[in-house]
Amino acid sequence: MSMFSSILSKIWGAAGASPAAAAPSTSDTDPTDASVSTVAPAVAAGDGAGTPADQPPVDVEAVLTEMAAKNSQKLNWHQSIVDMLKLLGLDSSLESRKLLADELGYSGDTNDSATMNVWLHKAVMQKLAENGGTVPDSLKV
Repeated sequence: MSMFSSILSKIWGAAGASPAAAAPSTSDTDPTDASVSTVAPAVAAGDGAGTPADQPPVDVEAVLTEMAAKNSQKLNWHQSIVDMLKLLGLDSSLESRKLLADELGYSGDTNDSATMNVWLHKAVMQKLAENGGTVPDSLKV
């Protein structure tokens, strides 16, 4: 399972929605660019779920805020991709973030982790929005 698919599964699962399976994006553009390809949700055979238009949108901020309230660590998921991954119970290591960056089409220097992390947070939020998540504009910029 790709890193982004894992993120989707954790958030959609916590929201009680059908998780969308994602394929890696091959785009190397700015995550806020409207031309960035969307990651099409897949539906498991026989589960009765349809496309994101058939399902209510998942309030990503509400889900993550609720998860954070139940977490013993104080995690700044609003700004930190590392904290967001920790909150979701996913591997937040540099190696994993580099894999996620590659999956989402990051074209910058992955050795500049600070710049990559800022880009990753924006890209993940944008991709969540493209896959049926409601994400405030403040989290996509």
